[in-house]
Order: sequence, then structure tokens, then C-alpha cells
Amino acid sequence: MENHHKHTERSSTTSGRRSLKRKLDEDLEDDRNVASDDTQQDLAREVRTQVEILESSCSSSESDRASSKRAIHVLSELAKNEEIVNVIVDCGAVPALVQHLQAPPYVSESEGEGNQMPYEHEVEKGSAFTLGLLAIKPEHQQLIVDAGALPHLVNLLKRHRDAQNSRAVNGVIRRAADAVTNLAHENSSIKTCVRIEGGIPPLVELLEFVDSKVQRAAAGSLRTLAFKNDENKNQIVECNALPTLILMLRSEDTAIHYEAVGVIGNLVHSSPNIKKEVLLAGALQPVIGLLSSSCSESQREAALLLGQFAATDSDCKIHIVQRGAVPPLIEMLQSPDAQLREMSAFALGRLAQDTHNQAGIAHCGGIIPLLKLLDSKNGSLQHNAAFALYGLADNEDNVADLINVGGVQKLQDGEFIVQPTRDCVAKTLKRLEEKIHGRILGHLLYLMRIGEKVVQRRVALALAHLCSPDDQKSIFIDNNGLELLLELLESTNLKHQRDGSVALCKLANKASSLSQVDAAPPSPVPQVYLGEQYVNNSTLSDVTFLVEGKRFYAHRICLLASSDAFRAMFDGGYRERDAKDIEIPNIRGDVFELMMRYIYTGSVDVNLDVAQDLLRAADQYLLEGLKRLCEYAIAQDISVESVSLMFELSEAFNALTLRNACILFILEKFDQLSVMPWYSHLIQRVLPETRSYFVRALTRATQADTRV
Repeated sequence: MENHHKHTERSSTTSGRRSLKRKLDEDLEDDRNVASDDTQQDLAREVRTQVEILESSCSSSESDRASSKRAIHVLSELAKNEEIVNVIVDCGAVPALVQHLQAPPYVSESEGEGNQMPYEHEVEKGSAFTLGLLAIKPEHQQLIVDAGALPHLVNLLKRHRDAQNSRAVNGVIRRAADAVTNLAHENSSIKTCVRIEGGIPPLVELLEFVDSKVQRAAAGSLRTLAFKNDENKNQIVECNALPTLILMLRSEDTAIHYEAVGVIGNLVHSSPNIKKEVLLAGALQPVIGLLSSSCSESQREAALLLGQFAATDSDCKIHIVQRGAVPPLIEMLQSPDAQLREMSAFALGRLAQDTHNQAGIAHCGGIIPLLKLLDSKNGSLQHNAAFALYGLADNEDNVADLINVGGVQKLQDGEFIVQPTRDCVAKTLKRLEEKIHGRILGHLLYLMRIGEKVVQRRVALALAHLCSPDDQKSIFIDNNGLELLLELLESTNLKHQRDGSVALCKLANKASSLSQVDAAPPSPVPQVYLGEQYVNNSTLSDVTFLVEGKRFYAHRICLLASSDAFRAMFDGGYRERDAKDIEIPNIRGDVFELMMRYIYTGSVDVNLDVAQDLLRAADQYLLEGLKRLCEYAIAQDISVESVSLMFELSEAFNALTLRNACILFILEKFDQLSVMPWYSHLIQRVLPETRSYFVRALTRATQADTRV
């Protein structure tokens, strides 16, 4: 009782501590919320203070310009934090900043002063920079444009025309170009507004500016404006931007050639006429040169652009390959950068749709890295690789190479993310299948004879899936392909076993041997069926069987016509020849009646519960047709658990159809059977009969074709 009390007290104390901790946590959270609210209020007050300074300092006096510069600097530092951007906008900063994009009229404060504006260009640069930061959030883009920012930004792009070149001038132009980029990003209406405000010509002009940072900013802005806006694209080309952009592709400055290739990429996208102009202007070779750039972004853009060029016409595809694009593209397939791999596969896929390029891509080592990309979890990358392989499979010289490196197994085993990729792979396998004949088949058979064991197996596996039924005997019997597949069944490698099982199933399908019931051989004597009414009927009966002590009436003429066993019984030297009553010691009455019903009618319904006993009786009395019916009924009940016993049954009664059904079941149900502890023993038992089955099936299929 005392211990229980102490436990209760301790629990109560613990509970009290938890309650106290929860209370402290709640108080702390409340404090945080209060502090957060206080911080937000302080922040809003600070922003409003700076906005008020901007609104009241619009003169050219040095003090006002200095105040404006400081206020804009404070706002720009705050705007670098995206979480604060909304507060800045809500406090009315946008109109004030837009107002300071243009310098106020200059008024000299004293005689003898020069006519230079205090902090010339600095205030406008800071304002453009801050608005650019605010425009990163899409919801603020239109607000900034509606406040009248675009005309002022376009004027800033031209500021170098009226001022001497200086760092300040360069800075304000660059910040204006960056602001235009951010305002127009993924906003089609603002892209159009920039064109209407006359922003494109000065940006094109700035591509030739002496300062590389200004060039880069102008190119970045044109890149954004050209994306999915045909009118902007056309104006950029009309302003003669292409020659300068193509020169920029050759720049040693990675940032410049990256932006230039991006502009060209957006110009040619879905614009075949511009694509032709770009090619005529000489873009092809410098773009190919960027495939070897130290800048992975430029490599990616160049590969994408070459893929777009390759869609133009066949000649362009050939020229791209002739000018050395394939080796660097194949090298990019093996890059750790997923986007590089995706774009290079895209370009190679387009190039591989031309017959002249297909062998070249394979010869340069493109097949293996493309096959490896099929394992990617990136759907686009996987599809680009599959499309490239589809192109390569069109060239007869690539078929053996694809099979040699295990390409068929890779295509068959792949887990493809999207349906278009699955469709593409299916078409590739179909394309390969259509080419397995003549010279290509001869090459593959040569590899299967003299190649390393791994190559021999790959060839045998591929041919099992792809060859014509007409060639099966030649491949698998005459050239030892069957033994290569059977060896896989005995392997300790689970994948080898599965591959072998699947290939043999496919082979059996092609040989049209999957049917579990073959036609019974014809009876040597024309069959006589007395009919149902004479089963166990004493009328005209001339022989009686004793089954389990009961008489069963029969007719010799019907029995003689049914099988060799009865003919030997009644025409041979057996004692049953003259006996009136013949005892049947080892067959149940119901089974014997079913057997006799088959003899009298030529058919009988075989239920599973009597099928095995009826099979034994049919085997004993050489009733092949009845055996087949029994085998078929038993075969319908084969399961993972029973297949071993069913195979033993087929051997005991020489039930060929049932044996074949067991073999095919074992091959088809590999995944379920392979986990069983007795699987390897089962394979060893069925292997000789599996070999015999396929020899018969493939030979029979060939003979059938010959007869046809």
C-alpha cells in the first residue's frame, strides 16, 4: 500500500512538471508571437520611414539625393530577404521607387558649381536594383509596371548615349536590364509591354557594349523577352542581333556565351524560319564548340539547341555530326549532371533519326551510355535515351552491337516511367525483330559460336525473343542456342534463371507449342462407336466384366476397335479370349464405367476427382484419346505446390501432354517457384525432358512450315 502511494505521488509530481513545462512552452510561444508582431510592426515603420524620405526628396539638391540614395539602399537590403518583400510593397515603396528611376531636373545650388547632378546615376541604379528584387515575386510584377516603371527603365538602357562611359553608367544600365528581366519573367503581357515601350532595340544595341557585365545583362533580358513570344523574337532578329549573338558564342567569358546560347535557343524554339536564319548566320560551329565548354549550363543549352537544329532537316543532322558534335555529346551522357545527360540524350535522339548518323553514333560508343540511362528515375531523361536507341536500332550495322552489349535484355527488363517511353521501347524491339534475318542473323550466329560465354548467352536470349519461327531450328538446334538457354536454368544466378525461363517460354510460344492438348494419334483401326445406349447394356452383349464384384456388360466389336490392348486380349493367346466373365481387379467401378463410356461414345466428361485414376486406366488399356482428356483435366489443376507431383505422374504413365504442361508451367511460373527450397532439384529433374520437349517442338514447327 505504501509503495502504491509513493508511485501515485511520483506520478502526480511528474504530471505537475509536465503541466508546468507545457505552460512555459506556451508562454514562450506567446512571447515569440508578440515579438514577431513587434518585429513586423518595427519593420513596417522602418519601411514607411524610408518611403516618406523618398517621397520628400525628389529634388536635385545634394542633401535630397544623398537621402534618397540612403533610403533606397536600406530598402534594397531589406528586399534581399524574400519574406520581407511583401511588407515593402504593402508600405507603398513601389511608386516612390519608380519616381526615382528618373533624375529630377538639375538646379545648381550656387554659382560656379558644375552642372553635374549629385550622385549621378547612383540613385537611379539603386531604384532599378530594388524594383528588380521586388519583381522576383510574380504577384508584384504587374504592380510595378502599372506604376509606370517600364518607360523609365527603357530610358535607363539608353543612358550611355548621353553620358561618358563610367562605372556608374554601366551599373545603372545593367540594373535596368536586370529589372526588365525580372519583370518579364514568365509574364507574357509584360514581355509585350517591353516591346511596345521600345525596350528591345536598346537591349540589342547593348550586346556590343564595352562592359561585359552589361552585355551579359542585356543578353539575359533578351533571352527572357524571346521566350514564347513570336513578336519579340521577330523584332530581336530584325534589330540584327544574330551576328553579335553568334560572336558572343565564341567568347572566353562563360557567362557571356551562356546567355548568348540561351537567347538563340529561345529565338529558334518553335520558329523554323528564325532557325534557318540562325544557321545561315553561322551559329552551328560555335554552338558545337560550346559542347566542350567548362560551363555546364552552356553545354546544356548548346546540346538543347543542337537538338532543335537537328529537327530542321536531314542535311542539318548530317552537318552537326560531320562537324564533330557526337563525341562530346556522348561524353556528356556520362556526366554527373542529370540535366546535361538529359539534353545530350535529346540531341543524340534527334541526330539518330538520320540513317547516316546512326552507325557513327554507335561507333563512337553511344550505345552503352544510352542503355545505362534507361535506369534513370527521371522520366524525360529516360525517354530521350529510349528515343535515341530507337533511332540507332534502325541501322542494320547496329543490331548486333545492341544485342552484343545486352541491349535487348535492358529494353525488356526496364521499368519505364511514362507510357510514351514504354511505347518507344516496344517499337524499338519490334524494329530489331524485323531485322533478324540474312546478314544480321548470320553475324549473330557467328557471335553465338565464337563469342565469349556472356555474349553467346546474350545472343541466344535476344534471338529467343526476336527471331522468326522459320529460323528457330537453325538457331537453337543446329547452332546450339537451346543448350545456352538450358545452361541458364541451371545457373546459381537468379537473374540468369529468370532470363532463361522467360526466353524458353517465348520460344515455345513462337513454335506454337503452348497448347496443353495435342491431337491424339489416329487409331490403326477405324473407330466404331455403338452409342450411349449400349453402355453396360446386356442387349447383344457378348462379354461381361466383373468390376468390384459387379457385372458390366460389353460388346467385343466395340472393344476390338478401341485399342491394341483389347485386340490383344480377345485376338491373342490370353485366357480372356474365350472367357465369358473377365475380372478387372485394379480399377474402381466408377472409373471403369467412364472408360467404357469413352469407348462407346468417343467422349466423356473427366472430373478432376477421378482424372488420375482414369489416366492410369487409359494408360493400361492404351486409350490414347482418353489419356489426353485426362491429362488436360489434370493440367488445369497444376499449381506451384503440385507441379512436382504432376511431373512424376506424367513420367509414371508416359503422359507426354501432361509432362509438356508441367515443363511450361515451371518456365512460366519462375518467380513463384524459384523461392521454393526444392526448386533447383526440380530443375535438375525436368531438364532432360525440357531439352527433349524443345527439340521435338522446334523440329515439328520447322517440318510444319516445310509442309506448308
